[in-house]
This record gives sequence, C-alpha cells and structure tokens, in this order.
Amino acid sequence: MSLSKSIAIVYHSPYGHTAKVANCIAQGAMKVGAHVFEMDIEHIDWDVLDQADAIVFGCPTYMGNLTSGLKLFMEQSSKRWLARAWQGKLAAGFTNGGGLSGDKLAVLQQINLFAMQHGMLWTGLPLMPTGRSTHDLNRMSSFLGLMTQSDNAPVEVTPPAGDLETAVWFGEYIGLMLNRIL
Repeated sequence: MSLSKSIAIVYHSPYGHTAKVANCIAQGAMKVGAHVFEMDIEHIDWDVLDQADAIVFGCPTYMGNLTSGLKLFMEQSSKRWLARAWQGKLAAGFTNGGGLSGDKLAVLQQINLFAMQHGMLWTGLPLMPTGRSTHDLNRMSSFLGLMTQSDNAPVEVTPPAGDLETAVWFGEYIGLMLNRIL
C-alpha cells in the first residue's frame, strides 16, 4: 500500500534511547508508505510540522514528567495553538524510561493534553499485550500511547527487542490510520 501522507516525529533524547524508539516508529510508518520526518527538539523545522499530516511526540520520562526540552518545545508552539495550525492533524505519543513503570502514563497524559489543546486527533496504541517478557509486544499494556523501557542500560542494548518491535508496529498503525481518516 502506498501513502502520500507525511508524519513528523518530534522527540527529545538526551541519551539516545528515545531517538532509537523514534527511529523504529519511523521504520514502521515507512513500511506502509508514509513519508517520515524525524526531528530532535534541538533541530525543529516548524514548516515541516505545519505541513505534516500527523505529528508524533516523544520524550523520556523523568521523575514522572516530561523532559524540560519537550516542555519548552510545547511552549514554543503557542503561536500555532493560537492560529489552530495543527487542528485536525493526527497525533500520537511515546515515552521511554529506565524503570518498568516510572509513571510513564503521566507523560503520555501530558502529551495527549497538549495535542488536544491544539485540536489534534489522538491515536493510541490499540495492541493487546502478548506477554510480559522483554520479547513481547506491548508488554507494559499501554493503550494511550507507546511505552518503552531502557532499564538504565546503554542505548546499544536497550530498549529490548519487544519494545522496539512494538514501536515499529505503532509506526505502521499510525501510517495506516492516516490513510483511513485523512
């Protein structure tokens, strides 16, 4: 299936784990033909975000919160909020953390609220968990968005394979959703 839709993935990744997850989401979206733009918050292209059909937001979970970097990006989007520039775009979110829980849900809720304030259309992760091992898909049973775990280990070995495969699945799903709604 070929899509002419574009997805921008905006993330903050101080140690590389979140960037690795963003890349897997991009791989999944490209598998279904979406054109993907990955951008770290240090290199934002606002024109690309304004033109994208979907924006996926992600950051690590630090102390149950967004990173200050993603929060700054959110604040910098206020002119777009006022102009309703992103209204009607598809939105999704993801977060990575060292702990199994680490209050990742709070981060996804903050990203979700941000997207709702922009008038975006939220898509979650409607994938039933396949188990609880590091090789299983959606092992953290997250439905609001994607949660992955880096276990405070080097980026070369984490997040585990199941989390990365879930990220690919999530990217495919977002790409397919674009074809259905836009």
